[in-house]
Amino acid sequence: MTRIEPLGARVLIQPIKEELKTSSGLYLPETAREKPQRGRVEAIGDPEEMTTPLEVGDVVLFAKYSGTEIRIDGTDYLLIEEGDILARIHEDE
Repeated sequence: MTRIEPLGARVLIQPIKEELKTSSGLYLPETAREKPQRGRVEAIGDPEEMTTPLEVGDVVLFAKYSGTEIRIDGTDYLLIEEGDILARIHEDE
């Protein structure tokens, strides 16, 4: 298994894919889907350079066209700058 360690103030995020169908039941083709803006933090860069208290497992909202798309062991990830993270998402339980 490959392990990625972000350098500097970068964060490795696994995007959370949006639903494949609309609320009315229509299936969306790949070309009509929005690019994900939410994801789960998988790895964090240098803590000395980070200004945001992120932790692995946090769900975050990030800028729409930010980051570098990479594929590791068949899974898609984004490697983004800390400044492109807009918010941490807290799910109500």
